[in-house]
Amino acid sequence: MANEQTAVRKRVSTTVRKPRRYKVILYNDDFTTMDFVVMILVDVFLKSDTEAQSIMMYIHTKGSAVAGIYSYDVAMSKTRKATRLAREHNFPLRIECKPE
Repeated sequence: MANEQTAVRKRVSTTVRKPRRYKVILYNDDFTTMDFVVMILVDVFLKSDTEAQSIMMYIHTKGSAVAGIYSYDVAMSKTRKATRLAREHNFPLRIECKPE
């Protein structure tokens, strides 16, 4: 018999993880109007009027609330857009993006 060459490959197991999710949190302050917060929740975070009113009241009474949970890129995009709108209207609304 001729020299036979055989190759043995070792299988490498890989696992696929779900991408990490991020919470967008709005914080209460004494200067940003409730109507503006509702407008941000409706326009940027695509909440219904009743859901936006509910979240706004939660922010007002508890100090902060999660506006939504998104992938990193979407969460950062919404955070930047909402912050930019707040600054354009001269409101100090604080919005933060944190890992879930």
